[in-house]
Amino acid sequence: MKKTFIALVVAGFVLAGCDQQGANDPAAQSNDSQAVVETTVVEDGAGETVDLVVTETEQAEQPVVDGAHNAQNALDWNGTYTGILPCADCEGIKTELVLGQDGTFNLTEVYLGKKDGTFEHDGTFNWNAAGNTIALPGISDQPIQYFVGENQLFRLDREGNRVTGELADHYTLKKQ
Repeated sequence: MKKTFIALVVAGFVLAGCDQQGANDPAAQSNDSQAVVETTVVEDGAGETVDLVVTETEQAEQPVVDGAHNAQNALDWNGTYTGILPCADCEGIKTELVLGQDGTFNLTEVYLGKKDGTFEHDGTFNWNAAGNTIALPGISDQPIQYFVGENQLFRLDREGNRVTGELADHYTLKKQ
């Protein structure tokens, strides 16, 4: 009876300790944990029952945001970006966006094939909390947003999402 009980307890500890490889990795750790308690009734050879309780802690997976590395502080984002964005009623919108290290911007848009189709906007842009997207306020009813990548900007839709579909590549401004 004692041998069976000891074998079951050892097996429980072995199972509970199997997921310890990532325990020292701070990126794998989370503050949200959930205890799982499993009770097993075991009968020994003498007809007696023994309750075996195994407690294991499961870590809830959450994305880890690295605040030390984002587009705002890790990329050389300031400079001049150009491209031709799609246009519903013209040949395209020739776009030049100059981002200053001091948080200022100058946006020039030329609606190709339109008379009096040149617009220029100056102002101060804002970073989102994640440090990967800029917003240009004051141009329209909603700020124009760009996701900042390595030497390129991706124009976002009104909800702040990347444009998908066959025209997705045309919503990119390249750094000069």
